[in-house]
Amino acid sequence: MLEVSGLTLRYGQSQILHGIDLKAERGRVSAIMGTNGVGKTSLLKAVSGRHPFHKGSIRLDGRDLGHPSAYSAAQAGIAYVPQGREIFPLLTVRENLEIGFSCLPREAREVPGRVFELFPILKEFLGRRGGDLSGGQQQQLAIARALITRPRVLLLDEPTEGIQPNIIQQIGAVIRLLRDEGEMAIVLVEQYFDFAVGLADTITVLNRGEVNFRTDAAERDRQKVLDSVSI
Repeated sequence: MLEVSGLTLRYGQSQILHGIDLKAERGRVSAIMGTNGVGKTSLLKAVSGRHPFHKGSIRLDGRDLGHPSAYSAAQAGIAYVPQGREIFPLLTVRENLEIGFSCLPREAREVPGRVFELFPILKEFLGRRGGDLSGGQQQQLAIARALITRPRVLLLDEPTEGIQPNIIQQIGAVIRLLRDEGEMAIVLVEQYFDFAVGLADTITVLNRGEVNFRTDAAERDRQKVLDSVSI
């Protein structure tokens, strides 16, 4: 579904990404790994329209998206769950979810019951302010908000960061379920090694803004992935 080709990105005079190629297919989890500062988040920001890229192309179902804004990327079907969650702390859980309506036609602006099947705690806390939730609950809210947009591609940036183990397990189960339903491509940026390898169908390792290693057999190449991430 998603094909990124030759993508380069700069911050001022510093080049962060050097000709990145990435494919993410429907019904699969494509993990991106690497140490801090190698360009993982920058890549997701470029794909989601959060940061302009310098060269390259982004295609969704064969259609070139050009240099999309965050709004046009969301309308095209790319949903981004940012590192740090970025929920609105003074808005209620319901209002945070309704933020996802902005890129939908008016007749589709409703919170589907499916969201509460995946994250039951959110239904209990609809009237609670986002800032009053725990870190794990905020992460569930951020993922649910992205799912409101009916994405074809779901980008997840460090969904386990600062999250208690039981909610990490719940988030992992949701990702597996979404993958197995086969309706969307999932791109996962993650530093929790076992979590990423346990979910990923493909792994791409970045080092200094370039692809250092790629495999379609994460468990079989587990040690090679670990060695590549550690470089």
